[in-house]
Amino acid sequence: MISFPSSAKVNRILPKEAFYKHLNLSGELKGKFVSDLQRVTLEYSLTAQTLNLELCEAVDEILLLIVELKKRDADPRLFEVIARQNSHRMIFLLRYAGQVRLSIYYSKLYQTQWQPEEELTLQARGINLEVVWEGFLEQIALQIKPTQTSGNIDMRLRRQETQQRLQRKIEKIERLTRAEKQSKRKFELYQRLLKLKKELEDIT
Repeated sequence: MISFPSSAKVNRILPKEAFYKHLNLSGELKGKFVSDLQRVTLEYSLTAQTLNLELCEAVDEILLLIVELKKRDADPRLFEVIARQNSHRMIFLLRYAGQVRLSIYYSKLYQTQWQPEEELTLQARGINLEVVWEGFLEQIALQIKPTQTSGNIDMRLRRQETQQRLQRKIEKIERLTRAEKQSKRKFELYQRLLKLKKELEDIT
């Protein structure tokens, strides 16, 4: 469960109509607000005061929104557009049928896997909100836990994307190798597979 100090608790329902008025939305996305989202609640406002942290100019507030979904595969563009067009840093806790996942926007949308709500954890760690925000990115966006932890969050996210791209290529070539009947072609695919696995190993 996610539990921040009571001083950060807001628990205020945000009318979906407020998003229509203040966000630049296509007609399609306006419809998605109705078809995909049941209710949006501003659950926590994390500031230096509410978390008893040092003041920080880079990040002055992080909002945690709980979004009750009408369907599990709600359009992720809804959360992207809310985050992009808001001056605050945002975390979305998506809830559907007893399962939850976290979403965070940082150049693009990152989401955790669905899991029972009682198993979900999110910790606010750091001396100021900028460090806390980076910690949230690590907990939500860094889905591959690297053995290499050096570098800032941008470098680590780029490394993760490279790992995921290589893993997809490896899985594709493994399927092709298993299905290939011609010995020469099978050997060529196997050599490519070894090369990709070595590249993956080098950045892991």
